[in-house]
Amino acid sequence: MTNIEKFWKALNTLRANTECTVSGDILTEDNFNNNIKWNTGVDGETAIVTSSCPHSEITWTAIKAEMDKL
Repeated sequence: MTNIEKFWKALNTLRANTECTVSGDILTEDNFNNNIKWNTGVDGETAIVTSSCPHSEITWTAIKAEMDKL
């Protein structure tokens, strides 16, 4: 399983159906903080995104712990 597959599985485990866009790999806290755009809604046909995770249960520590289990 690749690292990006582990990330998506970990994310789904922590909070199913969370929508985001990932650029590159998520291997470090820096990647987690800078390589993900989190979808927070839709304005017409345009996604509304933020670079900070809007879900308190999804943190780098939690994602890393789930990824390490895989």
